[in-house]
Amino acid sequence: MIFSKNFGEIVDGYDLPMLNEREARAAAGFLFAFGMVSFMRSFLIHDFNFTKIFVTFFMIDFFIRIFISPRYAPSLILGRLMVTNQRPEYVTVPQKRFAWSIGFGLSLVMFLLIVVFEIMTPIKIVICIICLVLLFSESALGICLGCKIYPFFSKQTLYCGGDSCQIKTKEPILKISSLQYAIMLFFIILFGIFSYLTLFKQSNINALTPPQKCELGKCQTGKCGN
Repeated sequence: MIFSKNFGEIVDGYDLPMLNEREARAAAGFLFAFGMVSFMRSFLIHDFNFTKIFVTFFMIDFFIRIFISPRYAPSLILGRLMVTNQRPEYVTVPQKRFAWSIGFGLSLVMFLLIVVFEIMTPIKIVICIICLVLLFSESALGICLGCKIYPFFSKQTLYCGGDSCQIKTKEPILKISSLQYAIMLFFIILFGIFSYLTLFKQSNINALTPPQKCELGKCQTGKCGN
């Protein structure tokens, strides 16, 4: 793949242009936060105005990353500002550009559905959830899911976040024992049970509570009649 000379940074000790994974991770965190606010407003109160703004910004930001240069993308500039005092974590360009291309494709579809045509379809929710999962995975877990897919299409040497492309054997501090797995599974099951019982109880309360009918002009004062 041929890359623009502006795509990536020349770093001493590396033959290929590199990107700072910490910067990308910080940018993903900002986008995830605003994306979650956008999703909740759309899902809970059906207000898509903020979503239109966010989707447009998201698409433009990723367009700049891919077709111009990451150094000029607003979210990455903000990310660089936040991690400017941290040691850079260098990763190669190809897998990041591939992952960002996935994000740009999803944002383009969302832009057409929400901003241009304003189509009401469940596809918007699915795409939004996928974007949030990708952003959360990179920002909170340090795992670029799009980068994980790229090696299936290319066999070139890559430098990945956390040296995940180079590590073949785990260090002792990274290993998970059977007891740790059991503890994690126990709390997941416990959380699931309490969540189910809480939601089931709330649904029963809602089912037994008769809907109220408000007379004109009285709902604003809190006086409702049956």
